[in-house]
Amino acid sequence: MKTPWKLTRYLPLAARFLREGRLPELLRALGDKRTPQGQRFAAVKQDLQLLRALSLAWFKGEYRQISSQALLMVVAALLYFITPFDAIPDWLVGVGFVDDLAVLAWVMRTWHGELEAFRAWRDKQSPERLALIEHLPTAERVDPLHS
Repeated sequence: MKTPWKLTRYLPLAARFLREGRLPELLRALGDKRTPQGQRFAAVKQDLQLLRALSLAWFKGEYRQISSQALLMVVAALLYFITPFDAIPDWLVGVGFVDDLAVLAWVMRTWHGELEAFRAWRDKQSPERLALIEHLPTAERVDPLHS
């Protein structure tokens, strides 16, 4: 399946974040992003939590069984999600998250097998180990898109 054009623009930035070890900055910004509320968006929040957990596990060297292409797409999708001025600006009430949701859905569907493998690996970890793996150290707040 072809990569959405709006996501393609974020691939070079995602590659730079991976190369420069800047995933924690992105994940901090993701934690600061307000997501739509309500039962309809519960699955989106779960998907974001899974992608965040995968990114942290990869960054910490705990989980490397994901293809470089899938990881690149995950990081690009997270960057797209935190960017307020993407194809449809997030401040447009009611429609601002439509493009973000479409990108996340595409990543979840396209890389389903790899994401399910990570989910299975994650489910086998003890709660204590997961707490260590998924702990994001505090750091100085930086705008990940402009630093």
